[in-house]
Order: sequence, then C-alpha cells, then structure tokens
Amino acid sequence: MKAQQPKELNLPTHATQRSALDFQRSDDPNWHWLEAHDTPQVKDFLNTANQSFDQWFKPLKGLAENLYQSQLARRELAAKGLPTAHDHFTLWSEISAEADHPVWWRHPNDSPDHSECFFDIQARASEHVFFDIGDMALSPDENWLAWSEDTQGNETYTVWLKHLPDGAPKQLLSDVGPELCWAEDNRTLIFTRFDTTQRPDSLWRLPLELEPHSTRIGEATLMLHEDDGEFWVSLGKTRSRQWLLLECASKDTSETWLVPASLPETPPHCFLPRETGVEYGIDHRAGHFYLLHNRDARHFCLDRIDESTATQSHNTANGTSTERLIAHRQNTTLESIDAFSWGLAISERDHAQAQTRIRIIDYDTHHQVQHDRYLLLPETPCSQVAGDNPHFNSRHFRLAEESFTQPPSWFEINLDNGQRRLLRRLPVLGDLQPEQLTSRRLWVRSHDGERIPVSVVSRSDLSDQPLPTLLYGYGAYGDELDPWFSIARLELLNRGVAFAVAHVRGGGECGEPWYQSGKLEHKANSFHDFIAARNGLVDAGVSCAERVVAYGSSAGGLLVAASLNIDASGFCGAVLDVPFVDVLRTMQNPDLPLTTAEYSEWGNPDDPDVCQRIRSYSPLDNLPPYQPHPQRPWPPVLIEGSWHDTRVAYWEPAKLYARLCQLEHSPSAAHPILLRTDMDTGHSGASGRFQAWRDTARQDAFILWALGCTERQKHAEQKTPRSAPAP
Repeated sequence: MKAQQPKELNLPTHATQRSALDFQRSDDPNWHWLEAHDTPQVKDFLNTANQSFDQWFKPLKGLAENLYQSQLARRELAAKGLPTAHDHFTLWSEISAEADHPVWWRHPNDSPDHSECFFDIQARASEHVFFDIGDMALSPDENWLAWSEDTQGNETYTVWLKHLPDGAPKQLLSDVGPELCWAEDNRTLIFTRFDTTQRPDSLWRLPLELEPHSTRIGEATLMLHEDDGEFWVSLGKTRSRQWLLLECASKDTSETWLVPASLPETPPHCFLPRETGVEYGIDHRAGHFYLLHNRDARHFCLDRIDESTATQSHNTANGTSTERLIAHRQNTTLESIDAFSWGLAISERDHAQAQTRIRIIDYDTHHQVQHDRYLLLPETPCSQVAGDNPHFNSRHFRLAEESFTQPPSWFEINLDNGQRRLLRRLPVLGDLQPEQLTSRRLWVRSHDGERIPVSVVSRSDLSDQPLPTLLYGYGAYGDELDPWFSIARLELLNRGVAFAVAHVRGGGECGEPWYQSGKLEHKANSFHDFIAARNGLVDAGVSCAERVVAYGSSAGGLLVAASLNIDASGFCGAVLDVPFVDVLRTMQNPDLPLTTAEYSEWGNPDDPDVCQRIRSYSPLDNLPPYQPHPQRPWPPVLIEGSWHDTRVAYWEPAKLYARLCQLEHSPSAAHPILLRTDMDTGHSGASGRFQAWRDTARQDAFILWALGCTERQKHAEQKTPRSAPAP
C-alpha cells in the first residue's frame, strides 16, 4: 500500500524567498560546482537552504523544544562514571548538570579520600565551538596524560601532554591522527600521521624527557610506513603490556608488526605477512600468542603460537607450529579475543540468532583447559561486551549489557565463584520506564528468499496493533547494529511510534557471510533487504502501511536513498543524515579521504564492470531525469550535512537536495525537500551533548510530522500505562 502524505503545515508564504532552483546552472545539471569549497556561491547556497529549512520548520519548533525538554527530564544530567582501579590510581569521570563535557578525577588506590581533578575537558572545550577528544593515553607510571583533540570537526588532531594532576598542558604535535599509545619505557609516545588524503599511513615514536616542570621533546622517528593506498595503519598494545602492535589493514586484509613495549627503538618484526583476503588479530600471554584469523576459515578460528619461535628475527608465525584451539564453525563467528594471565575472554556471534556472547576459557600452566563456559545473557536480543578490565591478573571480569528495552548496565563477575555484581545502571527518569517496553525480532524474506532479521521496540500496551514506525538501517563495512538503548527514543515510543532496525546484508549481525553478501557485486541485496523489512513489518501487523519513515546516516544514507530510488511508495518520509549518495563520483576521485581505502567495500571504478555496477545503484545517478512537469519521486525528506565533514563531504547531501528540488520544481509545505547543513561540525555532528540532543529533537519533530503524529501526542499520553505517573 502506498504511504499517505503527511498533513500540510500552516506556513506563511514569502514570494521573495530564494530557493535551490535560483542557483541552477544550465552548464552543470549535476551541480558539481557545489564541490568548490572556497567559493562564496557555495556558502550562499547552503545558507539559503538553511533559511528555507528554518522557515518551513517554524510550526514544529514548539514540538522540537518539547521533545528536547522532555528528553532532559528523562536523563540523569549530573553523573559519575564507573571508577576503575589501575596500578596506582583509581580513575573516574564526572559531569555536572549544565556541562557538555566531563571532568576526570583520581585518587590513590590506598587513599580513597584524597581525590583530585586531573583533566577538565569542559574547561578546554569552552574555548571552542567544536571540541572532540580523539584519544587519552595514561603513562605506565600514571603520572602523565597525553591526549589528542580536534577543534574543527575535520578529524585532524593536536596532541597535548600534562603532568598529573595539575601540570600546565604542553602541545607536542599537530595535524596527526587521533590514536596514542605509550611504550612501557614511560618516555616514548607512539602516534600516527596522515597522507594527503587523510589516510593514516605511518606510525611514529616520539621520545620525551619527562620532568614535572620541564619536558623536553625529542625528534619523532618513523617506525612503519604503509605505501598501499587501500591500507590504514593503527596501533595498540597487548593486554600483557609486553608488546606494541603496529597494524596495517584494508577492509579485507591485515598485517601486524611487533615491537617490545619496553624497547620501542627495536625494529618492528612482522608477525604474519599479509595475504590478500586474510584478516587476523593477536593477543599475548606469557609464552603464547593467540591468533584469531580467517585463513581457510570464513568465520574465523583461533590458534595458539609459541612466543619464542614467533618472535625470532628470522622467523614469522608462518614458519612456526600452531595449535588449533577453536576450529572454524559454520554457524558461529569469532569476533574478538582478550588475553589474561588466567586465559581468554572471547566474543562469539551466533548467526542463527544474530546474537553475541562472551566465552571464558581458563588454562592451567600447561595450557590445558580448566574451565570453558559462556556468560549468561539477560535476554535476547541484547548486547553483551567486555568492559574496562585493565588488570591482566584479575579474576574479576567487567562487562556491559544493554538491549532495546533495558539501559546500559555494568557488572563485575567473580570468575572463581560466578557471582555477578551490579556496578552501575544508567538511570531512566520520567513516565515511561524500561519495564513498560517490549522488543521482539522478526525474520522476513527478501527478494532472493534470504531471511532478514528485523528488531522492533515499542510500548508494551500498544504492541498488539499496527503502529507508525521509524525504520533504521545501515548495512555496510560489516558493522553490527546490536541492540542499544536510547533515552531520546523514548520520546517517540511514548507518542505511540515503534522503532525498528533492519539488519540488512552488508552489516555483520549474522557474521562474515552476512557482510560479504552485502558488499561489492552483492551490494544491491542491502537495498532489497531494507524494502523487505518495511513490507515484512506491515505484513506482520507491526507497522501501519501508510506511516513508515526511513532513517539512514552516512552509509546508511546510501541504503535509504537507494531503497527510495527502487521503491519509495512504502515510505511517508525519510531522514538522511550526512548521506553517502554520490558514490560513483566519490569513488572515482582517489584524492578524497577514504576513497582508495574503500575499494574493497564498493569496488574500484577504474574497472569498467565495477563502474557500471556502482552506477546502477549510486543514488545521485539513479534519480529520474528532469521533466518539464513536476514529479514527486520521493516522499518528504530531511537531508542533513556538515561543513567540516571529511568522510561524506557536505556537497553530497547538498547535491541530492538540489536534484530533488529540480524534480519537484517547487516543493510544497506538504511535500518538503529540506536541507540543513551544520557549518560548525564534522561527520559525527555536534560535540557537546546538549546540542547533540537538540539536533536529535529536531529530527524527531520532523519524523513525528511525517508520521502524522504531531496531533496524536495527546492520544498517546492518554494511553500511557496506568502504572506510570502522568507526564
């Protein structure tokens, strides 16, 4: 059934107001001139679009403000983070009710009454419109803090250092990547640098002579350089703190180099040379390396390799004997490992249930299995992930759990007796409580017969009837959309809206095959899966056929836009947040950030067959051609971009807006094509929490309007479960 059009807003008309059509050029029908970042006409276009949005949105400002204030009332605005004991100090963060950013505190492990503030992020952020911490690295002796910060939103970072608790910050580096890691010598900092396309292509070590009041900075030395444009470098350290990990990886191939953590000047040693299509990760216990890999094992397997032979200068792990600890299984993916002195914590994903679990294996001194068990799940589906466990020898294991109905909770498990202790649970204030929500998972058939999981959450008292629905999707890079709780989402649920997630192919919810069957030549499966999810929700009586809004961000914006090009009739609205929609043109420009690194995700269009394949679904290449009479190929749509975005350039959402306006000739208040570009932020949006919440409330106001729910608020409140207090 075709989705109905939302009710028209009562908007004033302004005959003199400019529109996107005033900027069209006969010699550039594809609006490529918008890529000229530094020309005044580009900002003029974006500002005009922002003004048009503001004008259209005026009747919804009250609703957006109500959503925002209601959202604040549900939150614990002043909060204390979970304290974590390190070797010498216990650390935690606190945020005041009016602050955007936290303050970090510590006390000596043996003196809990002697607390001191050592890093005030709110104070540093107050000097900037945008402020984001890329990484924080505590020195091994816990007396120094290094951090990277981005003050523009373009994901280019400056590195600072301070002596704790109250030393003056000193700038160390600029125009570098976010990642930082200390060597165990307590005087060497490892960091990454970019190439001209903002690809992290090299790893460097920076020697420091550390004195509380006089720090000398040495000359940075190159540790590893990656020439292949499809590979990014990253850095880490084994949990044993014995080895630095210098990693090079593309979307489907990886390679790791080892450096003794206490001797960072040592030349890197290749653990296992790269092999196309083989991904691996490693961790370490005394005498053993653990290799998680997919060589001849599509869903990954786990091997043990003797440390003494794998680290000899003339040898690599290819030339050593291995012991298979966990064999390849058809229905389970091994996702990650964490090594401890006592054994391993392993994250596994069950394909049939699209569910992760943590597995604990204890070994004795002869590496014989003493215990092998899975941690219990509180419900399914849910998210269960390892928490912050800094102590290599600890038998108390921290983990975090949440679901679509339950807020994040942090637990500590005594691995000796199995006792489970709640450390913290995110408070949920207000009239709609977690126990008044229900979630379920549907399995729907896609165009080729594949079963697609779709998660749904709604108010329990409304779950027996079709509801207006917000359908969310992503479906790229093998990223998993495991269940997550959202306080902002409660505002939609309380107004009678259901929230659904389409776990389409291209994501990782059902393991590596799920990802592989939604990328490259199989990418179209993602779009058909999304449409099938919408139809399945309607057929199951979960969603109103006339009231389904689609939401996608970044690569999820590609998912939604391509799906609308295939069949827009099932949606009454859409929100596209920093959408990747000019896929072909972007992938044809290797000078842009991300392009070469993503050839293995989308393909290299230098190949004519790949070029044609990308062209067949790239949203901007599949809009209907311009006609002399108005068309309405899409439902009402809100498109959002960011001026400093280096992942999806501002011009991609801007071009989509312009092209859709051309097709509509003159979008009406009842059928708007809207563009809002944030001129102060990057890909992830506002850095402060209050502005981020306002941005969410603005999007939600549009969603409620598109669903026809702006006048249904009173009805939804009247049906609030009796056990909840009146709002």
